[in-house]
Amino acid sequence: MTTNPDGHGAAPAADPFDLHDVAWTAVSPRLTTARLVVLGIWAVVLLVPTVLVAALVGVAWVWVVPGVLAVVLAWAGLLVPRQVRALRYAERADDLLIRRGIMLRQLVVVPYGRMQYVDVSSGPLARRFGIATVQLHTAAPGTDATIPGLPPTEAARLRDRLASRGEARLAGL
Repeated sequence: MTTNPDGHGAAPAADPFDLHDVAWTAVSPRLTTARLVVLGIWAVVLLVPTVLVAALVGVAWVWVVPGVLAVVLAWAGLLVPRQVRALRYAERADDLLIRRGIMLRQLVVVPYGRMQYVDVSSGPLARRFGIATVQLHTAAPGTDATIPGLPPTEAARLRDRLASRGEARLAGL
């Protein structure tokens, strides 16, 4: 038996996000393109007016606003591919795991028996890129159990599988 540094109980896992026995599934890389398109739209919406105001005012310090916006948008553009690569999910026997984040990591564990229903959604841009989002609803309002960027066939398969597993767990109560 391993012990904590204080000599009591089992030693804690070194990294709570590193589950060695889990087969993680990545989302579609098309989610990166979709998110970059949205970021590009925001870039145009934010930069065009600020550049026009800076050009019309003619004061040098006003150019700081579009400059800062450009830097922030460029930084976000560099982060999007890494964020999408970090987004993964795994189906286990009793629960669904969703892992996201690079610097601020998050691991959501949703027991199948706690699921109330499963949504699949796909807006116009997502349909254009051939992706959908699966969202699990539980009794806890703070649960962020969404998996964006799934191919529609995988989203439908996951929805059906999660719904049947949830029903089976509820029937056992």
